[in-house]
Amino acid sequence: MRPVLLTALLPLALAACAPSANEPADPVAAAPVEANDPAAASAQGRAEVESSAFDSVIAGDWRTPEFTERDRYRHPAETLAFFGLQPDHTVVEITPGGGWYAEILAPYVRERGQYVAAVVDPEALPEDRRGYYSRSLATLQELFNGKPGQFDRAEVVRYDPAAPRFGEAGSADMVVTFRNVHNWLGAGQAEGMFEGFFDVLKPGGVLGVVDHRAADGMAEYDDSGYVGQDRMIALAEAAGFRFDASSEVNANPLDTKDHANGVWTLPPTNRHDEADAARYAEIGESDRMTLRFVKPE
Repeated sequence: MRPVLLTALLPLALAACAPSANEPADPVAAAPVEANDPAAASAQGRAEVESSAFDSVIAGDWRTPEFTERDRYRHPAETLAFFGLQPDHTVVEITPGGGWYAEILAPYVRERGQYVAAVVDPEALPEDRRGYYSRSLATLQELFNGKPGQFDRAEVVRYDPAAPRFGEAGSADMVVTFRNVHNWLGAGQAEGMFEGFFDVLKPGGVLGVVDHRAADGMAEYDDSGYVGQDRMIALAEAAGFRFDASSEVNANPLDTKDHANGVWTLPPTNRHDEADAARYAEIGESDRMTLRFVKPE
């Protein structure tokens, strides 16, 4: 499948909007380092230096204000530092949705690397199933066309969910996907997707996954939006990946994972009675696993 290079049409700059000082404290603030533990202090110092590399793009005035308001839940700098993203990487983002991470990834690799958005090809689906994917693609293209300073070098690859292919074999340094695996499990597509990730990555390439984390011991997907961490690791290993590391940067211990409408009860979807708004706002967004896998050399 040949990538389609998106060309810019009209510039659009949007002012960034930072959380206000009276917002609730982040429930997953980093744990303090013991003064007598130099190894831990050194590791935390390295992590802070690595995550600071993303500060300029995260502070970019092109970012959508509604997106920046969620930084405190999604921790983009820490997440991408954990995955090991570098400015010269070819990074493939799977189903980027409205472009939340695209607004960070594409500018970060624009000069020396390549950003690729992999989206479902509406033409690969039956006609009665194309509507959502056509609208999603149009929204993404509008974002890219409206912000040429960030997306003029971005590429889009359309893939068939029944036989996913995300570019030339061995062409990517990194594949990332955020809160998508539960959808593929529900549709019976997860195994094929992970095989596609493995194929497009170079030997030594990294797969970074963030998704809603189920309670311990959950082996099968139950349509709640939550996925067992062991299930996720098994999926990746079955495709040939080596599980490399996990991070708690996107953990939320306030999430009880027993909500009537599953993960969609919580922000940002907020599928609940208005009377419960304060309760779920206090919980915040879901507890999420953050996993790094490597394609063996």
